[in-house]
Amino acid sequence: MRPPCVMKKGMMGSEGSAAGVSGLPRAPGGGVPRDPDRAFARWRSRLLDLPAPGPTLSEMGVVTDVGDGVATVSGLMQALADELIVFDSGAHGVVLDLEPDRLGVVLLGPAEMIRPGESARRTRKVVSVPVGAALLGRVVDGLGRPIDGLGPVRATLQRPVEAEAPRILERAPVSRALLTGIKAVDAAIPVGLGQRQLIIGDRQTGKTSMAIDTMLNQRDSAVLCIYCAIGQRGDAVARVIRALTENGMRSRSIVMHVGDEEAPGLAYMAPYGAMTMAEYFAAQGQDVLVVFDDMTHHARAYRELSLLLRRPPGREAFPGDIFYVHARLLERAGQFSEALGGSSITVLPVVETEAENLAAYIPTNLISITDGQIYLSPRLVRRNQFPAVDLGLSVSRVGGKAQNRSLRDVSGNLRVTLSQFEELEDFARFGTRLDDTARAHLARGAAVRMALRQAERDPMPVIEQLAVLIAAMEGLFDGLSASRVMAAMGQLRVAARQALPDLQAQAMTGARLGQDDRQRILQVAREAVGGVPPAARRGRP
Repeated sequence: MRPPCVMKKGMMGSEGSAAGVSGLPRAPGGGVPRDPDRAFARWRSRLLDLPAPGPTLSEMGVVTDVGDGVATVSGLMQALADELIVFDSGAHGVVLDLEPDRLGVVLLGPAEMIRPGESARRTRKVVSVPVGAALLGRVVDGLGRPIDGLGPVRATLQRPVEAEAPRILERAPVSRALLTGIKAVDAAIPVGLGQRQLIIGDRQTGKTSMAIDTMLNQRDSAVLCIYCAIGQRGDAVARVIRALTENGMRSRSIVMHVGDEEAPGLAYMAPYGAMTMAEYFAAQGQDVLVVFDDMTHHARAYRELSLLLRRPPGREAFPGDIFYVHARLLERAGQFSEALGGSSITVLPVVETEAENLAAYIPTNLISITDGQIYLSPRLVRRNQFPAVDLGLSVSRVGGKAQNRSLRDVSGNLRVTLSQFEELEDFARFGTRLDDTARAHLARGAAVRMALRQAERDPMPVIEQLAVLIAAMEGLFDGLSASRVMAAMGQLRVAARQALPDLQAQAMTGARLGQDDRQRILQVAREAVGGVPPAARRGRP
């Protein structure tokens, strides 16, 4: 007697019967076939007669050379520019050079992980970073990986770091103001949403402080902020994070940090990743402020990679495409049309000069790419003038149309007053006897320059800026010592904030100040400055 047929596990269908096996014939009533052995044999023969799957082709390359941040790979003849390469050690790199018999690969991690002779393979992908609201409040590296110890970033979307800049018809004129909270900037060098405004100056002149103060001033607006630190020290970035936290901007900011000790490939990719994150929020209809601190380190990282890849050097040993590297990044910012949501990406790139040399290669490149520059002078730093904004060498090419109307009405003669004062001040150094009019101009110019002083991490609302500027331009600070001007400005700011809340709301709408409004501000200023003890006043000319 033949033993019953025993079906192996995996041959049963969802109902637990042999009839559920694909291709196995069923009995007329839908049950188990009368001769399961014969049915199974026919089903197995049909499977064996099917054509075998073709082989899967994958390109494998070999590392022929490893340098400090770059590797040379041979064998990947079909690789594409900017393609992501994976090494057997787990390291990643990006194809930057395409040669007939080799690839120049920029490493996105330590070069010590890779050895000559190691295998490398294509991924058919480009470098991408996570995007989305999950990044807000986090500190990440150049590829969007968290470095703040708060766990993984729960972002569900990835976007390539390289993207095409919006076309001309997809853009709109810059028409809305981005208030920095800094008197000298908002009054004389206004910045608009969607503008690319360069911050330039020597070391230790306050470039980063100006950018961070601008970020802090957005706490009462809907602007999101991204701070991309390239080549900055860890303690400096920690101070930035602490300032954002203490002023309530941490939850609406992303901090990206790539230190000098990390791979130059990460420093090269970081600003493109930050811009990709900004583009995601802009696509949702939100305004974004991006700070690149600083582009000098970015250019040096790209120069290092290019020289290691044996590219021909040009001026100051930079490669010939360094202008394009920065231009294609900054062109992705702007004020976008209503068809794209009417949002904006404002960029504040920072660049460092040496010995006030504005004609150096990288500074001149960025000056020609951006829409204006704020120049911070070391000479003003030596005079203890902070922020050290040189109004003579600073310009905003498109922000004037977006300037707050109240500030524009008040600061119309600010540049002229300061330029006349500086000329008279240089003339007076020769010991020339001045008449009463010239001395009055000197006193007024000194008071106005003193009024532009401002402590860091202390951005000012519009009404406080208006009160201080009106008081200075009307001569209320003339004859006061430097310490008393600072004290008078402190009293005036408190008085304006308490007595003129309606004018603050009116100024934020962009409305112009009426004559009655100006007189109200002037009256508050007189009362606040009138509290200065007479003994603190110098003799008026």
